[in-house]
Amino acid sequence: MNPLQINGARLWQSLMDLARIGATPKGGNARLALTALDGAGRDLVVGWMRDAGLAITVDQIGNIFGRRAGRNPDLPPVMTGSHIDTQPTGGKFDGCYGVLAGLEVMRTLQDQDIITEAPLELAIWTNEEGSRFVPVMMGSGVFTGVFSLQTALDAQDTQGKRVADELSAIGYAGTAPIGRPIGAYFEAHIEQGPVLEAEDKVIGVVSGSLGVRWYDITVTGMEAHAGPTPMTLRRDALYGSTYLMQEVVKIAEAFAPHGRGTVGVATIHPSSRNVIPGAVSFTVDLRHLDEGLLTSMDARLRDACARLADGTTTGTPLDVDVREIQYFKPTPFNIGLVGRVRTEALARGYSQMDIVTGAGHDAVYVAGVAPAAMIFVPCKDGISHNEIEDAKPEHLEAGANVLLGAMLAEAGARP
Repeated sequence: MNPLQINGARLWQSLMDLARIGATPKGGNARLALTALDGAGRDLVVGWMRDAGLAITVDQIGNIFGRRAGRNPDLPPVMTGSHIDTQPTGGKFDGCYGVLAGLEVMRTLQDQDIITEAPLELAIWTNEEGSRFVPVMMGSGVFTGVFSLQTALDAQDTQGKRVADELSAIGYAGTAPIGRPIGAYFEAHIEQGPVLEAEDKVIGVVSGSLGVRWYDITVTGMEAHAGPTPMTLRRDALYGSTYLMQEVVKIAEAFAPHGRGTVGVATIHPSSRNVIPGAVSFTVDLRHLDEGLLTSMDARLRDACARLADGTTTGTPLDVDVREIQYFKPTPFNIGLVGRVRTEALARGYSQMDIVTGAGHDAVYVAGVAPAAMIFVPCKDGISHNEIEDAKPEHLEAGANVLLGAMLAEAGARP
């Protein structure tokens, strides 16, 4: 007997219809959280959810939940979801695919009149991207108790507009209490990286999320005239900083395959052509799947900073200030649910591989309160958070089919 299949053409059309709201000239989307465009996108998808027979509730941070009843209402629901807010120059698929793949699962079950033992739910999480309001992954963060509801409601954008007021303005200041039981959570997503495409695999079985440590580092020397100051008498902050920047990459390479090291922002003072830099401030982003190894990466970075400060690295002591500003622990996903995704991919004949996610997703927060797993599909050239973000319809269909099978198996139904 062939496994139940979703309607790939309907999924694709839904993605294209949603993409018309906030469409950008290069084919992407600008639908920032809690803007009128976000409200219009929510209205469209909620209408589709109601048409698929889902009962809608909205909680106090604006998270939307569509529930499909099961035979046993006392069982916690099997949930799927993601987000539909975008970056200022975002694509059609980031987040949106996870929501609409979940919707397509619900539509398919409605079409086939299949009832699961446990209820099913589809979630749309508020402000995952964090482009307009911080913190990022706001809705799922409040839901899981990572930060308080009031902190989120009081957050302001660059124009001083509050989350609470903007939720009211678009009609999604819900009244449902924060939190609800979840039996299992699956999230489908484009990979947002190049691995699946490079390995020619259709399904990424996501085993977990990389931990992240963020730092602000300032190296201080002494600015001086570039002409009269001999090389041996300089305290060049930029020269010293380049050693640390290169060390960040070396650290990541030493902790392969899951090590990551990035310097993303650098500021030079006084930034004049004929002045030796007196201070350089830059960011460091270290990531790894293993918490112990991430701690070792932190130790190597701090040791490199100490060697630069005492003059060991360059022969000239420099002041080095290291401040860790954020730490997300690595998040392993539930072994049983990860296995469920792998089994479904194999049963349906899709090429697959285990993979980790280096990006933040709502599933990472949900994993703190419930069993969770993710399903990745390739995106063209690994490009995301970009208007040219793209994915193949057949890959999106495959991921949604795996989601369908995994949810049915977990919820106690098999067609």
